[in-house]
Amino acid sequence: MKFTKMQGTGNDYVYINCFKEKVNYPEKLAIHVSDRHKSIGSDGLVLIMPSNQCDFRMRMFNSDGTEAQMCGNAIRCVGKYVYDNGYTQKLNITIETLAGIKQLELFPSIMGKINKVKVDMGEPILFVKDIPVIWPEEKLIFKKINFSSGEWIITAISMGNPHVIILSEEINNLDIKQIGKEIEQHPMFPEKTNVEFVQILSPNYAKMRVWERGSGETQACGTGACAALIACILNKKLNNKAIISLLGGELEL
Repeated sequence: MKFTKMQGTGNDYVYINCFKEKVNYPEKLAIHVSDRHKSIGSDGLVLIMPSNQCDFRMRMFNSDGTEAQMCGNAIRCVGKYVYDNGYTQKLNITIETLAGIKQLELFPSIMGKINKVKVDMGEPILFVKDIPVIWPEEKLIFKKINFSSGEWIITAISMGNPHVIILSEEINNLDIKQIGKEIEQHPMFPEKTNVEFVQILSPNYAKMRVWERGSGETQACGTGACAALIACILNKKLNNKAIISLLGGELEL
């Protein structure tokens, strides 16, 4: 089976072209290819597929084999792949995902290859029943909650997949593994959750580390960066346009 390894802001996945290849057990394959010591090594597996309603379809699986609804960095790589490999000549394409139809704008370099992809991520979801979160109020925005790892002020948002955002004055020294894993698997999140730790540096710039549901700490998360921006806008910490700096690079939102 042929594969392609791509990364967006350090968020790396193994991509399979399902126009040419057939994948029977993607959950098992995701676990196998993601092993960084005994296999290719990645944050998960992405299938590039035909669609009956869009230009293309994307399925993505975390490194533990669970299927995720959406990944902002992965879908940008899909946009580059289908253009660079001649599956489309359009610079505006639609991609079917479990989080709905996403619209992409592709920007080619003077050499004709795509070097930048812009994604319309859609409207954020704030109602807890739709995220989902088990919480007595309609929304969970900047509420103080006690976890075994400490007391954290959290905001819950979905970008087609669930996120919890935590603002911190210093994120470099946080025990991301302990805190992220506990919150990811907490009973109040029935489908588990991604966890973002955000440090505001200016109204237009913030640093972020991310604990991804089913993958652990990763270099970046596109949906997580979007959720973080929304949370910071709600708290009047960031402007509507900002740059989020992650371990793997910067995202313009």
